[in-house]
Amino acid sequence: MMSLAARSGAFSPYLQATNFAVAGPLKALIPGVIVKGEKILVDTKKPFLCRESLSGQSAKTGPSVSVSINGRSCVRYAHTDIKVPDFSDYRRPEVLDPKKSSQESSEARRTFSYMVTGATAVVGVYTAKTVVTQFISSMSASADVLALSKIEIKLGDIPEGKNMTFKWRGKPLFVRHRNEKEIAAEAAVNLSELRDPQHDKDRVANPKWIIVLGVCTHLGCVPIANAGDYGGYYCPCHGSHYDASGRIRKGPAPLNLEVPYYEFPDDDTVIVG
Repeated sequence: MMSLAARSGAFSPYLQATNFAVAGPLKALIPGVIVKGEKILVDTKKPFLCRESLSGQSAKTGPSVSVSINGRSCVRYAHTDIKVPDFSDYRRPEVLDPKKSSQESSEARRTFSYMVTGATAVVGVYTAKTVVTQFISSMSASADVLALSKIEIKLGDIPEGKNMTFKWRGKPLFVRHRNEKEIAAEAAVNLSELRDPQHDKDRVANPKWIIVLGVCTHLGCVPIANAGDYGGYYCPCHGSHYDASGRIRKGPAPLNLEVPYYEFPDDDTVIVG
């Protein structure tokens, strides 16, 4: 064991310290081994430097450091050997001078900070908008799907008083060419007698043509055209009867047949969708 002590001089009243051991990374440089031989490696005539031989010679006050070769302990009173890093490269030129008040340049530095914050916010909002727009666009229908979302029908191929069925968006589409008698009969229906009250003029753009989806509003069956008690559509699954305007008149169906969006570009053509 070796002990090293230093006198603190006039600062001893202010630098009172207690010698204590702290766990550290020091390890023995040379492991202890047993050597057999006649040669004595240690001169026994010379006094050993140990705690007992140095007792009374070290300073009684002030800092002291103890180092043990065979123990993992060390004491450091002041970190005077650590170099303080220089952060001058990261500081603004206005605050490099330690003798100059930082309040003199606070306005300029604050303006710069506001500009950086505002620019970052604008870029962040624009990036978020782009990401959200791309995400929503990815869920939209593709061009080929949109092409199938519309169907063009030549009305001249449907004779008066007849119904034709087309496939639109995977569903049957009924297009009926009504005669004057059917138009007058459907317009004269008392709305109070209907389960789902709706006037005929509210379901057609052209009185001669009634366009509805061929899906029963009860359980999704496909009705039969030109059938039923009211001469319109009849669902044989559960006995729902619709008139020539696609309105439910009898049976378990709760609603009228759905009318899709359509338009007439000319008198002989209709585009559904």
